[in-house]
Amino acid sequence: MEVFYYMVFGILGVVVAATELSKSNKDRINTSSTFNGFKNNYLFVYSLMMAGDWLQGPYVYYLYSTYGYGKGDIGQLFIAGFGSSMLFGTIVGSLADKQGRKRACVTYCITYVLSCITKHSPQYKILMLGRILGGIATSLLFSAFESWLVAEHNKRGFEQQWLSITFSKAIFLGNGVVAILAGLLGNTLVDALALGPVAPFDAASCFLTIGMFVILFTWTENYGDPSENKDLLTQFRGAAVAIASDEKIALLGAIQSLFEGSMYTFVFLWTPALSPNDEDIPHGFIFATFMLSSMFGSSLASRLMARQAPRVESYMQIVFAVSAASLLLPIVTSFLVAPTKEKGGSISFAGCIQLLGFCAFEACVGLFWPSIMKMRSQYIPEEARSTIMNFFRIPLNIFVCIVLYNVDAFPMTVMFGMCSIFLFVACLLQRRLMAIADKPKTEDWVAMKERGSEAEPLNI
Repeated sequence: MEVFYYMVFGILGVVVAATELSKSNKDRINTSSTFNGFKNNYLFVYSLMMAGDWLQGPYVYYLYSTYGYGKGDIGQLFIAGFGSSMLFGTIVGSLADKQGRKRACVTYCITYVLSCITKHSPQYKILMLGRILGGIATSLLFSAFESWLVAEHNKRGFEQQWLSITFSKAIFLGNGVVAILAGLLGNTLVDALALGPVAPFDAASCFLTIGMFVILFTWTENYGDPSENKDLLTQFRGAAVAIASDEKIALLGAIQSLFEGSMYTFVFLWTPALSPNDEDIPHGFIFATFMLSSMFGSSLASRLMARQAPRVESYMQIVFAVSAASLLLPIVTSFLVAPTKEKGGSISFAGCIQLLGFCAFEACVGLFWPSIMKMRSQYIPEEARSTIMNFFRIPLNIFVCIVLYNVDAFPMTVMFGMCSIFLFVACLLQRRLMAIADKPKTEDWVAMKERGSEAEPLNI
């Protein structure tokens, strides 16, 4: 079965290369040298930030286990990270809009470096603090950088369509190339050089520090709502009113939560799905294969967004439908393929079929990220972009915490079925968003903000 892994990886590699090299003038957007310099600076910083994130991912659970903690204790640490992102994410998002997105990006670097430092201690309380800091950093990673990019892009007067180039390249590099290289570097540090499971976290700190200095010396500051008298609570109210008043923003938030909730659940489920009887599977190689699939998706997204048709709102319906079907494969194979009782060994035939489906899902993930970024840049008001984006993450984090807490309570087929249903609902919501995409806004941000400010004060 080892040949199967190499065959899938090789085919995907050829497909990704062919997709990139075969782009015609229709698939490319003519830009200026000034924009290219701006774009390359952002991509360099974003790649460093993602390297700092990807280096840690494969070794968090392993590090905790080497400190002697069991599955229950480790589960609580993971729940603390997502809970922290849920509780503090909206606050730091609002502060980013108010105090500056550049400051928020620097805060991300500092917070994540501190989180990496805590990994040197085996004490549970210190590790818990690290998870809380990591949750805050994650909220900043997925809101502050995108908010800074969109605001700076518009401030410099670049064409709106050029944003799609930066989005697709950021996902291709940050979630594809960098992820694979980070996995190889982490494997070299831990296994080849025998530096221990803390080494990837130290390497992550180095990348984050380099990125922080690039931000400090090359980025300019930008803000959301510049009003001086606006406190944090008013910022929350304004963002909540914006979501409630504009159906497009509400739909976008629901779609994002449903897809990302399914995606994070998939992260926990793919390993036991492919090795239900403790089959010996190459986790690192499979992870690299998934990243190649994601690269194919982001490359395809850049082609689609370079053209006038189909619109993002249109083709994303197909993306959600395909992702829903791909996560149904574990359920289908459980009925159609006789399960094996043999412990250990290589991946089963059902596992091979599921792996192909999971690669299709990861390709959908690669399509999803630049496309959702494009839609967020169109529909979310600039004045509260970070705040609203972190509002979207609240239901996502609640969902992931519930899944983590009950991961052993339901059969795996039920979990995959639930994710597939969520993705199908996302497809229906995307269809509705397509139908009202050209509907004009009923209120601008100023009116929404004033309506939020006039709301009854909260008793807290």
